[in-house]
Amino acid sequence: MYAVNVILTAKNADDVPRLAELLREQGWLSRAEPGCLQFDVCHSQNDASVFLLIERWETKQSWEVHRTAIAYTTIYQPQVLPLVDRVPHVSELLT
Repeated sequence: MYAVNVILTAKNADDVPRLAELLREQGWLSRAEPGCLQFDVCHSQNDASVFLLIERWETKQSWEVHRTAIAYTTIYQPQVLPLVDRVPHVSELLT
């Protein structure tokens, strides 16, 4: 399993509603991709400007293919990334 957790912080509070819409759509599309085991989009209740992406992929290769798919290339990269500061965490899942 390949685990990626991403912290996204809106650069401008006015963009939060738009980001929520975009990330909701991205999550829906990503969950339908081959190799996606989990793709959760969370909106912090402590800080409205913060979103968390919790991703689990079958393999690193399936995650790399995700980065060429519609959710990434038409929503995340061109529309979300310009509006946020991004801190990715490739993670080891402790069991």
